[in-house]
Amino acid sequence: MAKEPDNTSAVSAGAAAGQTATIRYVDRPECNETFADSINHVYFDGQSLRIEFGVTRLDDVKQNAPVTGRRHPAQRMVLTPMAAVELINRMQQVGAALTQAGVLKANPPTKTTN
Repeated sequence: MAKEPDNTSAVSAGAAAGQTATIRYVDRPECNETFADSINHVYFDGQSLRIEFGVTRLDDVKQNAPVTGRRHPAQRMVLTPMAAVELINRMQQVGAALTQAGVLKANPPTKTTN
């Protein structure tokens, strides 16, 4: 199970100021949720991480014909480098929890010969 976010977190208020701001989390229950079953694209341009989530929609199934479908963009997310690092760290925590729960199996490191 994913850990709930803290209600407060410290973020840099700016390198020049050298101060830290306390940011309080404010929930928005009316905020829309987007379902995705795939990641279409991930792109980092040095300034932002762009992730496009996709949803697969299958065509009508016809007898003696291969199953076909289409993948549509469902949501596009653009993150600052700092938010991208936070996402990576949180996803590593989720991966560790899924491994501990037995949902994922850890891959042993592969040995390379030189």
